[in-house]
Amino acid sequence: MVQDRNRLVLAALRGVPALLFFDVADQTGYRREQLAEVFDTSLKTFQRYEREHRKLNPQDSEKVLKIQALFARGTEVFGSLDAFRRWMDKPAFGLGDQVPFSLLHTSGGIDLIMDELIRIDYGDLA
Repeated sequence: MVQDRNRLVLAALRGVPALLFFDVADQTGYRREQLAEVFDTSLKTFQRYEREHRKLNPQDSEKVLKIQALFARGTEVFGSLDAFRRWMDKPAFGLGDQVPFSLLHTSGGIDLIMDELIRIDYGDLA
């Protein structure tokens, strides 16, 4: 786990290609516009970055990498992307009745969702 975190942070500091945003949007099943809102960036900006072969800044790189890992883990825990997406879109008791998708706006929010997935995976639903 620590090694994965170290790798994620180092990759974020180097910056990931803007193309990864589009790959992650496709992997999550959310509309690209919806996911762009999570980054407080317009879809047009991401499209321009992709055309210019730019890298995302460290904060956005970290967020896109964390979202990618979150959706991989969520799909594993819930057994399918559709089941995980349903969970992401309705209030979750373990997250203080917050809608998990709304927590994607911050790195800390993504961490909270990941922690909740770990609890669910281990059967701790309270």
